[in-house]
Amino acid sequence: MSLIKSISGIRGTIGGPAGEGLTPLDVVKFTSAFATFLKGANPGRRLRLAVGRDARLSGAMVDRLVVGTLQGMGVDVLETGLSTTPTTEMTVIDGHCDGGIIITASHNPKHWNALKLLNNKGEFISDAEGKEVLRLAESGEVNYAEVDDLGQVTVEEDWIDRHIERVLGLELVDVEAIKKANFKVAVDAVNSTGGLAIPRLLRRLGVEQVVELNCEPTGHFAHNPEPIPQNLTQISDCVRQNHCDLGIVVDPDVDRLALVCETGEMFGEEYTLVSVADYVLQHTPGNTVSNLSSSRALRDVTRRYAGCQYNAAAVGEVNVTTLMRQTGAVIGGEGNGGVIYPALHYGRDALVGVALFLTLLAKRGMKVSELRKTYPEYIISKNRKDLTPDMDVDALLAKVAKLYNGMAGVEKVTTIDGVKIDFADGWVHLRKSNTEPIIRIYSEAANETRANELALQVMKEI
Repeated sequence: MSLIKSISGIRGTIGGPAGEGLTPLDVVKFTSAFATFLKGANPGRRLRLAVGRDARLSGAMVDRLVVGTLQGMGVDVLETGLSTTPTTEMTVIDGHCDGGIIITASHNPKHWNALKLLNNKGEFISDAEGKEVLRLAESGEVNYAEVDDLGQVTVEEDWIDRHIERVLGLELVDVEAIKKANFKVAVDAVNSTGGLAIPRLLRRLGVEQVVELNCEPTGHFAHNPEPIPQNLTQISDCVRQNHCDLGIVVDPDVDRLALVCETGEMFGEEYTLVSVADYVLQHTPGNTVSNLSSSRALRDVTRRYAGCQYNAAAVGEVNVTTLMRQTGAVIGGEGNGGVIYPALHYGRDALVGVALFLTLLAKRGMKVSELRKTYPEYIISKNRKDLTPDMDVDALLAKVAKLYNGMAGVEKVTTIDGVKIDFADGWVHLRKSNTEPIIRIYSEAANETRANELALQVMKEI
């Protein structure tokens, strides 16, 4: 059993002793702490929070605990039921809420669940705010409401439709172009709420031929829910057998988007953001942001447009959105298929990613595999270095940074999140694990051989 407490929420396996998994007691404890934190930040105001969940098996149980606890704290609840992470974020914004809780463990297997915590902008709370919530949870500094002050619950289950309407209303989403292209699209929603959102969005975009795969939101995930190539053989076969123009895959909470070419080959999760950014920059030139472990291809594509600048943030959505605001980025996200489009909201959103990508594809008039070849080719290699428990990882990373800083052939060394070493033909990013004595080593180059060479070079120095 596992319980992981982080700045953005609490994630754990269902069942087991309290404090060792995400048990009912833990759900109540952390929900109470979050409500206490928000009440402290909004003294004298009656609060209203949005609550949504993905379709995983424990979702309904956790949802009832969250809603009941918020009522007990004197907080009103806007209950959206089955939803997506970006939809819940939009609910906070458009529903004029003071915050929100998304009940989802994202790409984790079905025995996991989590509480993800949102501020009044529909964005994940900051590092400092998350630490205060964790402190309140451990201290027990919670005061529940008297009977006359209990929170009220409003149930509104149409927020996915409202979200879709907002996407359709975006200036860069061209429904007529998509409809005219007459696409045939396969969708794998891994038996979660993407099955409610993505086919509905596609039909509103004018896609009449939609092949639905694992779109019943039963919570019985048909395969490992992380949308990476080894888990997506079923939709690859589906795209080929049904002669589809495109395959679309989302994770259980629909904030990550993976695409499949008409050949059944993966478009590449890293290239979801790259392609959407290419389209956005064509029409609204500006800056872009991704995290340090994302592909260099976004930097290369950004530099194709005069006056546009790419910047890299520390890993984590809140870090990406913070830097996007600071640099006025028009598009950003993460290389795991997470597209953040500020014209809609500051959150990873597979729905807006689908709409923008289909518009790009329709306007380019080419096959998905042909579009993929228009972007720089990079391969990311992922490795790890095991350390002894008594080793000072921070000191080790500091030595690596010092060693490579100014070394011949090294363009830049970045230390805002571990150590990233940029070479002329690739990069290596080292980050320590928060749960075990290892260093994660990601590297990228134009081919797998070179990517592995770069990783091995740095691992040798370690």
